[in-house]
Amino acid sequence: MRGLRGDLITRRALLVRALGGAALALTGLDGRSLSLAAPGNDNRIIRVARPQDLETAVRDLASWITPNDRFFVRSHFGPPGAGSLTEWRLQVGGDVGRPLTLTLSDVKRFEPVTMPAVVQCAGNGRAFFRPRVPGVQWERGAVGNARWTGVRLAEVLQKAGLGAKARHVQLLGADRPLLPTVPLFFRSIPIEKAMHPATLLAYEMNGEPLPLLHGAPLRLIVPGWHGDACVKWLTHLTVQEHEAEGFYMQTAYRMPAAPVQPGAAAQMVPVTELVVKSLITRPLEGAVLAGETVQVEGVAFTGEGEIVRVEVSTDEGGHWSDAELVGERAPYAWRLWRYVWKGARPGRYTVWSRATDSRGRTQPMTTPWNPSGYLWNAVDAVRIGITA
Repeated sequence: MRGLRGDLITRRALLVRALGGAALALTGLDGRSLSLAAPGNDNRIIRVARPQDLETAVRDLASWITPNDRFFVRSHFGPPGAGSLTEWRLQVGGDVGRPLTLTLSDVKRFEPVTMPAVVQCAGNGRAFFRPRVPGVQWERGAVGNARWTGVRLAEVLQKAGLGAKARHVQLLGADRPLLPTVPLFFRSIPIEKAMHPATLLAYEMNGEPLPLLHGAPLRLIVPGWHGDACVKWLTHLTVQEHEAEGFYMQTAYRMPAAPVQPGAAAQMVPVTELVVKSLITRPLEGAVLAGETVQVEGVAFTGEGEIVRVEVSTDEGGHWSDAELVGERAPYAWRLWRYVWKGARPGRYTVWSRATDSRGRTQPMTTPWNPSGYLWNAVDAVRIGITA
């Protein structure tokens, strides 16, 4: 028995083949983008089966670029039907002088830009909050670093001509809830962020056509911000004076402006910028290692700014030692780091890591509780054993 996931993939693949290449060519879509199945063996952790919420295994976060078929997946309603995407257009309207209707081929006529950037779900680490909070129980792997290719959102908006009251851009994708009583997922970003040269309308991921699970044919990438702003299956850009209304802007993806106790009322603000964070990718939790030398490795990232320091402790914070930052370096991408622990003695240990960015922000020992479980960035910890 194939099970739910296998049945979904089979039906989607048959539908794509039935549509034929001619319909796809009309919009400039690549048929590979409409395949629900990722190539290769999928080792991601299924947090929700339908719609799919898939978490990257920590061991697959160890490289500078996270492969497409290992990259986490977050979706409120699941991908839109492949049939609807063959008629895909991007509508640009609202407070603009020249409303636009663009095919993917039209979008690709703008100057292409490739940029590595971290995308992280705001709820990454939610499972670690106490008291527990509702929502997808992500642990460490709702994050990844990819090379995104697309065009600058600013150039598309400039072509449309911004009006005098252009303060925000509302973002809507093609995904739809199963029930009409469930609100649509749409967000907005301030015009300053929309016009930032790093904000992209992306149609490729790691040199391949954007996969369907990751937002094909077009998604927004807002480097330095959490994934809720990176709307997938993008179909509408609406320029307007005010922040978007609706559940997913005014209720969801908001958190207390200051720490609160569970059950206490709070002034809520939108989730926006990434917080400074490091993750240990080697050794893995529960590993038992032999010898006196242990190599500790991981990744570190932040929002605006860059990682300038990663420290490791092998005695639960008693002493901290600097790790070495290694590999490629780029704005909005994560940094790889490594630390060689020499003179390790047999026993059980908890290895900690913490990162500091160029704005002076350092990972805290604990993350203040919040009712939605957002922005977990406490010092990372991995328990290991060492034998002689």
